[in-house]
Amino acid sequence: MEKMERTVDENLAGARIDKAVSTLSEEWSRSQVQQWIKDGLVQVNGKPVKSNYKCSMNDVIEVKIPEPEALDVIPEEMELDIYFEDSDVLVVNKPKGMVVHPAPGHLTGTLVNGLMAHCRDLSGINGVLRPGIVHRIDKDTSGLLMVAKNDLAHESLVNQLVAKTVTRKYKAIVHGIIPHDHGTIDAPLGRDQKDRQSMAVVDNGKHAVTHFNVLERFRDFTLVECQLETGRTHQIRVHMKYIGYPLAGDPKYGPRKTLDLGGQALHAGVLGFEHPRTGQYLEFEAPLPAYFETLIEDLRNND
Repeated sequence: MEKMERTVDENLAGARIDKAVSTLSEEWSRSQVQQWIKDGLVQVNGKPVKSNYKCSMNDVIEVKIPEPEALDVIPEEMELDIYFEDSDVLVVNKPKGMVVHPAPGHLTGTLVNGLMAHCRDLSGINGVLRPGIVHRIDKDTSGLLMVAKNDLAHESLVNQLVAKTVTRKYKAIVHGIIPHDHGTIDAPLGRDQKDRQSMAVVDNGKHAVTHFNVLERFRDFTLVECQLETGRTHQIRVHMKYIGYPLAGDPKYGPRKTLDLGGQALHAGVLGFEHPRTGQYLEFEAPLPAYFETLIEDLRNND
């Protein structure tokens, strides 16, 4: 059974243990962590605790990650746009419209199905439906993802995400003209109380920070580059809506009248991290997809 240990610092001191543990990996949900606590898989200073335990400075948290179920994802041959691959890590450019991993009711045609056909040696930390997946991007977001091919790589990449040392830059087209050239959005994210399928800025949400730079302004839209400091679900989409500049084409968070793009204009173009085994910093850049380039040209011409 895989184990992960953390010593409580000032950022986690005073936090409930379930919240503290869920911040250790962006892939762990609070409900999943609470189940692990019930099962005695989370200990503080060598002893099991309840979900409402509040962490103190220098507490040692140990999480025993359950063994994944037997792998039953169906491998599917598909064209994968692979930017880098060795025995530890794979970097792939996901197209718009592709789901990253299987979910109930959506078990085929995902990136994971394609990865399983390409190489069966993917890490098992996230269980049967998400082998190798360290972080995700939404179905209609295109761009770069890092995939762990073994558990050593998986834990290293997750630790880098937690430490906020992974470079993740996205390009987006948003409604409205942003007057300032750059900014930072620091607003906690959680489930929308009115719509559990959506995320929102909420007082008791998870810490979330997005930095942005304006790249180009058009008549009614702005092209921006967003850099993630954290990686919460729908973070860029919700943060840009929160400051009044929702993403073009976004069916969930955009205005009723938006561009018909089949989903939000968002591309994960730059991804950088330290190689889990060598420690070398690697950075990759994927060009904008054709529809995104065409959209930019159309907006320029409309000016």
